[in-house]
Amino acid sequence: MAASDVLDVHPPVSWAGIDDVVIVGGGLAGLFCALKLAPRPVTVLASAPIGFGASSAWAQGGIAAAMSEGDTPARHLADTVAAGAGIVDEKIAAMMVAEGPARVLDLLAYGVPFDRDLEGRLALSREAAHSERRIVRVKGDMAGKAIMDALVTAVRDTPSIRVMEGYVVEELQTAGRYVSGVVARPDAGLSKKRVSFPARAVVMCSGGIGHLYAVTTNPSEARGAGTGMAARAGAVIADPEFVQFHPTAIDIGRDPAPLATEALRGDGAQLINSAGHRFMSDIHADGELAPRDIVARGIFAEVQAGRGAFLDCRKAVGAHFPEMFPTVYESCISAGIDPVTQPIPVIPAVHYHMGGILTDAEGRTTLDGLWAAGEVTSTGVHGANRLASNSLLEAVVFAGRIAEDIQGMLPMPQLTDWGGAVGESDELVTVEDSAELKHLRGIMSTHVGVLRDRAGLETAIRAIARLEQSNKRVRFCNIVATAKLIAVAAWRRQESRGGHYRADFPEPSPSWKQRTFLTLAEVDTIVAELCEKSEA
Repeated sequence: MAASDVLDVHPPVSWAGIDDVVIVGGGLAGLFCALKLAPRPVTVLASAPIGFGASSAWAQGGIAAAMSEGDTPARHLADTVAAGAGIVDEKIAAMMVAEGPARVLDLLAYGVPFDRDLEGRLALSREAAHSERRIVRVKGDMAGKAIMDALVTAVRDTPSIRVMEGYVVEELQTAGRYVSGVVARPDAGLSKKRVSFPARAVVMCSGGIGHLYAVTTNPSEARGAGTGMAARAGAVIADPEFVQFHPTAIDIGRDPAPLATEALRGDGAQLINSAGHRFMSDIHADGELAPRDIVARGIFAEVQAGRGAFLDCRKAVGAHFPEMFPTVYESCISAGIDPVTQPIPVIPAVHYHMGGILTDAEGRTTLDGLWAAGEVTSTGVHGANRLASNSLLEAVVFAGRIAEDIQGMLPMPQLTDWGGAVGESDELVTVEDSAELKHLRGIMSTHVGVLRDRAGLETAIRAIARLEQSNKRVRFCNIVATAKLIAVAAWRRQESRGGHYRADFPEPSPSWKQRTFLTLAEVDTIVAELCEKSEA
């Protein structure tokens, strides 16, 4: 079978072969990296049309950067370190916040219409745990969509970037410790055919892990497959136990759950229960602007107690809601809730993963030939608990650094032949969640969620192991690998810190004031031991 028979989605017009850089993922990190690599030829492999299926497009708050006269990178760093609960890599974080303003200017140059005041300066808002107003946003809650729209247009207008949409990457190809390319499945992952993409450099920008849980604000594509692929190839994974739950997903039974942006609380919205009591003032001095993990647990406790939790925007936003927060307003109205006159029911939902593929300051992983950027990584800048709106900042800063690093390491672009077909597979793949994935999502939410304890985590680990034994399909194995990493790391960390809360170890421990570094081989050893104990 000829390669041309397989590569049927947006076929190249002028390429003589495949270029030497392949980027996995069509979200913010992937597209920004591709643009920064121009005019070097690159291929972007995206499972969905670029701009769709990426969490970046759904980000409501904006991008954090010290852009105001009274703000400094040092103050931004201090807030980042404080939110990270003691394990932020301060050197890497200092680099990120220092480069933030320049990356915002890059986005402006690509056409992002950030909000401005009457004097033409960038309009900045404040979010939880920030000491200054430093969130650069678009129309209140449309930053992610606006950024992605601008980058998609720029990418489509850049001749050196070839976008292969509808290609689901399933495996990293390796030669020893060197990553030599990827294997992908066309037709949005539904084809029996699989295609090899050889590369001198692979950049993993595949997104997060939210869809591993039953309640999430992430798109269904965010299943942790990139982390699992890298782990199965031998990469070191860092801090997988740290999962951030957004406190205020709108509780209307949708999957994924729509989001009520943090900016609402930044503008004065209050959290109340069904009795009208403002419960966060009982829990933390900062009330609704406490760190996300504390707010999430506060809301979770009210929901578990049967009192429910609601975001009351009636006084703080009121009649201005439709123009100030159009995305949230639309979600509420479509569910029969008028946020101008009614409190919004909310529930914690998996929103962001602080863990992922370990990278250095240049985005290099522990595997030669593999770089990574965005939520799939653990750079160390978030520590145990990401500071609001630092995620988009991290994505563009490290994507830019990766592009610079690749240009320096591989100074001459090299075209090689297409890898072509790598055989067919009868693996059953459906657009909807499989029964096994639904089961896995339930396990993760019940036992590896907002509240964790030893018994629940051991139950989860054994249940995940049984699922893995019953389903050896390559794509499911990638997902299960990530679930195992999260559950085992949570079981090992006998303390509570940031996004990781152990009900049986509710306080932070000085002995655990360090990052987690794991390989899949180490995790599998622990899983086997726990399964053996249960059988004894």
